[in-house]
Amino acid sequence: MSYNTLKTQLHDNGILEITLHRPDKLNALSAQLLAELGQVLGMAKTTAEVKALLISGEGKAFCAGADITQLLSLTGQQGFQFAQSGQTVFRMLEQLGKPSLAAINGYAFGGGCELALAASLRIASTHAVFGQPEVKLGIIPGYGGTQRLARLVGKGRALDLCLTGRSIPADVALAWGLVTEVVEPEQLLVQAKAILDNILKMAPLAISSIMQVIDAGYDLPLEEALHLEAVHFGLNCASQDKTEGIKAFLEKRPAEFKGE
Repeated sequence: MSYNTLKTQLHDNGILEITLHRPDKLNALSAQLLAELGQVLGMAKTTAEVKALLISGEGKAFCAGADITQLLSLTGQQGFQFAQSGQTVFRMLEQLGKPSLAAINGYAFGGGCELALAASLRIASTHAVFGQPEVKLGIIPGYGGTQRLARLVGKGRALDLCLTGRSIPADVALAWGLVTEVVEPEQLLVQAKAILDNILKMAPLAISSIMQVIDAGYDLPLEEALHLEAVHFGLNCASQDKTEGIKAFLEKRPAEFKGE
């Protein structure tokens, strides 16, 4: 499929590369871009050839947030629906069942930061800048920023960014745990693909279970979360991948996982 606001490329190793393609608007999240992203995510979830997602932005921005021109005329009810529509798409990414990585090449403000937060992993170039500046516009983050940010970097730091509207550079984002790695701009996509390629050498069923258990268990009472972990541990023990993984380890050879 072709898109107006996205570029997509499926690599031979199963990595679907998605590039936000509105460089003249700093890849702002228009209604069309969100709709097209939802279409791509729906396709990725049901397409066996897609094993992982890599999301980046074209030009000097990863994504500068929501398209401000769309916000001015929103009523209260429309604002509620606006937030829910973005939350739905980002939750699709979070619950895809396949690993995703946001390669943040530049500005990641507002909805752009929230998009990165919904990915499984985040790395940044030295040029990346992060922020939740919605308070400066008289609104709050609406695509999950108040919730995922606090869960990722802690309540205090989330309050800092959301209340002040200030931005932080890549090295601070790394120190806070917002991203796991910072690299030079020319190495960003190379390193992103290397990380995903390494993940794809692991057992697919185990990868899916890890993402499900961490996502669902994070807000459960500990006893319930541990039960959920045990259930998935049992499911993985019943898989052919577990047998292959252990045999490969004992035989000192690379495992050949089939997702079975």
